[in-house]
Amino acid sequence: MYRNILLAYDGSTDGREALCQGAKLAKLCQAEVQLVAVVTTTQGVAMAEAVYPSAECIERDLAEARRVLEEGAAHLQAHGLTVTSYLRHGEPVDQIASIARQVGADLIVVGHREQGTLARWWRGSVGASLLANAPCNVLVCVMPCQSESDEQ
Repeated sequence: MYRNILLAYDGSTDGREALCQGAKLAKLCQAEVQLVAVVTTTQGVAMAEAVYPSAECIERDLAEARRVLEEGAAHLQAHGLTVTSYLRHGEPVDQIASIARQVGADLIVVGHREQGTLARWWRGSVGASLLANAPCNVLVCVMPCQSESDEQ
């Protein structure tokens, strides 16, 4: 069914749920796994850096994203999956959709983060925006991932 799954991972609780469900699905489908972390510059940080640029802030964000990416890859490898990792900088929806096209993904897996109305209006929803921009199916994980012992 799915042969090439792209997992978007940010290290959050919601991201861990997506990673867990994506790993199980990839294992069931014997799919290749692509793992992406996207470093985003918020508008507040961008405005502050326009006044006082800080390469240190950018490097700190990249280092954290690398750590998160390595953590996610280790989790997937522990489940017997082969993983190719990507670290991108920019808008998450644009970067995730771009990588999905680049690697020929047939499924994108993302987590769902509850946001208030104002936050959703201000930042938007990655999952909802992906539905309009993705070149393939999108799985937005909203339920907790059951451990394998729970399934038996």
